[in-house]
Amino acid sequence: MKERRAQAQALNVLGEPLQPCGLDPVTGFYRDGCCNTGYDDPGIHVVCARMTREFLAFSKQRGNDLSTPSPDAGFPGLKPGDRWCLCAGRWKEALDAGVAPPVVLGATHEEALAIVPLAELKRHALDLS
Repeated sequence: MKERRAQAQALNVLGEPLQPCGLDPVTGFYRDGCCNTGYDDPGIHVVCARMTREFLAFSKQRGNDLSTPSPDAGFPGLKPGDRWCLCAGRWKEALDAGVAPPVVLGATHEEALAIVPLAELKRHALDLS
């Protein structure tokens, strides 16, 4: 069984309760719609991002094709505008390459801060007023 922190205890990068990231398609390492993580999530899928054409091309180039459906795995394939829980390290790679997709801070798990500075996440935030 996959281990994770209880959703009620999960916090986002702002120190508030973690909000859902996406239900269409259903995202998250645990496919619960949230960017929850646990000891069995080696990729640390904690950054809630809105996909862009540039990021999807970048990810495919790096060996993780997120745009092609994989019906056997129950994966519909992503398109620009979809929200998806990304590995914090991959988001950081995209940041360094100038193609980081926008993020939803309220749905980005606090564990992202171990890899990405809050200031960078805020610079790419969709949900800051």
